[in-house]
Amino acid sequence: MKEKVQELAKLPTGIIGFDQIANGGIPMGRSTLLSGTAGSGKTVMALQFLLSGVRDYGENGVFVTFEEAPSDLMQNVRSFGWDLEGLVAAKKIAVVDATPDPGEETVMTGPYDLSALLARIENGIRSVGAKRVILDAIGALFPQLSDSNIVRRELHRIAAGLRALGVTTLVTMERTTEEGAVGRWGVEEFVADNVILLRNRLEQEKRRRTVEILKFRGATHHKGEYPFTIDSEDGVTIIPLSAIELKQRSSEIRISSGVSELDRMCSGGMYRDSIILVSGATGTGKTLMVAQYIKAAILAGERALLFGAEESREQLTRNAASWGVDFEKAERDGLLRIVCRYPEVMGLEDHLLQMKRDIMAFKPKRVAIDSMSAFERVSTPKSFREFVIALTSTIKHLEITGLFTNTTSMLAGGESITETHISTITDTIILLRYVELHGEMRRGLTVLKMRGTSHDKGIREYLIDNQGLHVHQPFRGVHGILTGSPTYVFDDERVRLTELFRREAQVSGGDPAAT
Repeated sequence: MKEKVQELAKLPTGIIGFDQIANGGIPMGRSTLLSGTAGSGKTVMALQFLLSGVRDYGENGVFVTFEEAPSDLMQNVRSFGWDLEGLVAAKKIAVVDATPDPGEETVMTGPYDLSALLARIENGIRSVGAKRVILDAIGALFPQLSDSNIVRRELHRIAAGLRALGVTTLVTMERTTEEGAVGRWGVEEFVADNVILLRNRLEQEKRRRTVEILKFRGATHHKGEYPFTIDSEDGVTIIPLSAIELKQRSSEIRISSGVSELDRMCSGGMYRDSIILVSGATGTGKTLMVAQYIKAAILAGERALLFGAEESREQLTRNAASWGVDFEKAERDGLLRIVCRYPEVMGLEDHLLQMKRDIMAFKPKRVAIDSMSAFERVSTPKSFREFVIALTSTIKHLEITGLFTNTTSMLAGGESITETHISTITDTIILLRYVELHGEMRRGLTVLKMRGTSHDKGIREYLIDNQGLHVHQPFRGVHGILTGSPTYVFDDERVRLTELFRREAQVSGGDPAAT
């Protein structure tokens, strides 16, 4: 029987989301190469690893800079609230300045020797008792070298020397393209124990950062790319989608949708910890359903959080007032918060981060997003699906109810909502459709699916007035409403015409009973 090999001990990084995709952190006592193009976040991620060691784990560190002056570095990270100067003064972090003097030209006059540099790094490690070391922009050490064998030898020498000192090392290095070789010389990935790639791609006129663990020697990790963002509050935040566990409670508690007849169609209401999708063309009443959903929360004394992506707070408040829902009073009473941000103002990862913060700060029982399809138009299908998965997992984990609206492009509703990448993730889908009947445009509603319970399968007509949305009887004699190709069967008219033709046939045949 094959003996199981014990995995290397891992060191928590303190970078939000990274330890999930790394199964606990980076291997302890090893060297890790962090490679990426300009603007991909290499220095920020490395510094966050160093500062987290000091603040969260009591592990001091050394930062070696080869390209950026220490004064500039400290100035740049102040926007994150990181007091690098204070930690240096407190002997928690040592900074080794290995940047070249201005105007200094490197000339090769003999064998390349890094003994002096290694001695300075070792002195910094011993001065603060460091456990973590950052070598930032190490590629600046070899500006004049064209021999990759020399680069490989010297990098190996640095890594071996630091490993002998018992520290965990993170090395940042620039790469020239998002794909292709890991580093400039094509040998860097073979020297380091671990390799992490950062990418900063341009997708649909927006930059999107991702992280990928290419290799972890002696340790397991999640495969593939994961989106991340950088902001002033948390620094680097990675969204570990495939590392999200499908764990949540399934509540039997039902809540009202705000429309009494719709609740009856759903066997008593919606499940508390479910995600509801309301899909329909413009003007079918999706925002009205959001207003009534929020009104039901207010009447129950529960907090509701509304994210507006297409209309301003003032527009949403005015529209709700026209249906008898007072958003302003609910806000004053602390039962409602309205957050409106256009999708174009930031990337989807930043929207997700801000939404999660809003949810955690307000602690609502219900969340509504009007509309989710607005975010779809500013993203790729892959990034949009990642956004939806991460958001729905957050909502379900907190055991709150989410309602998303989705706008279809066809008035008849023939477009498949599965194209929006939402339908398979949601628990309940409500379709709102236009129905042309007797030369008049009317509206129909149906519950397409509802997980965990039975529901009414009919297509009901509904009306909208200043009191809200009212669901009535099912349509009769109309087929193909959801496909956008309705056909009509009018029973009364068919009977009348049949009787008329029969009577005409009898008269023409001389039947006295027909006169």
